[in-house]
Amino acid sequence: MVVGDNKPFIGALITLDVEALPAWLEGRGRPADTPMAELVTDPEVLAEIQAAVDAANKQVSKAESIRSFEILPVEWTVEGGQLTPSLKLKRSVVMKEFSGEVERIYAG
Repeated sequence: MVVGDNKPFIGALITLDVEALPAWLEGRGRPADTPMAELVTDPEVLAEIQAAVDAANKQVSKAESIRSFEILPVEWTVEGGQLTPSLKLKRSVVMKEFSGEVERIYAG
């Protein structure tokens, strides 16, 4: 989710695809059941996410580009309250629940 209302630049909260993770990990010779909390700070995961962000940034102007992001150790779900039954993101819920992560994006 892109964030940045009334902030100096665009940031993003990123979740990992829990369905794709096991194959991605196994493809790199790593255990498929590696804990999510460990993956959000893993250098290889960070490099992969940074490459995806860089690719996305090539499609937009510098002012619209993502300059910083936080990878979250959770999946957004309907049950967790972050998604509607039609799988639309509840921005206000996510912003409240992950306010600390948003603040970290802009702290540096």
